[in-house]
Amino acid sequence: MNAPVRADDTPRLEDFPYRLSDNVRFADLDPNGHVNNAVYATYFETGRVTLVKDPSMGLMPPGLGWIMVRLDIHFRAELHWPGQIELGLGLVKFGRTSTAFDQVVFSEGRCVASARAVTVMIDEATRRPAPLPAEVKENFRRWVRRGVNPDSD
Repeated sequence: MNAPVRADDTPRLEDFPYRLSDNVRFADLDPNGHVNNAVYATYFETGRVTLVKDPSMGLMPPGLGWIMVRLDIHFRAELHWPGQIELGLGLVKFGRTSTAFDQVVFSEGRCVASARAVTVMIDEATRRPAPLPAEVKENFRRWVRRGVNPDSD
């Protein structure tokens, strides 16, 4: 059995199977000259939405959608403009109606922020939580964070 991932461990990008690149924008900066803390939520959103909204991934059955219910961010280092970032995402937990992801932002090989995001599947007509369909869970399995069992408590 793999050891559990501890919150104080420094993440490694290779443990996150879903990755994409983005740019730090000048508009991301605050008056202190570094990326504003609120912008990280947008970086994390980009990673999640790019994955789940891609029709080829099979993560959004007709009539169902996703809502964000929690985002806990750990700011690890300053990030400046100009620059490129690498975003990483790994599924860490299946709930009855929810998924939990670990996410990271890397710059120049260094983790500058990490987060735990929890999303809930909803019925788009009733706006109420809906159980995760078996096919959605199966389609997420390729995106499980290395060293994690998403079915364990």
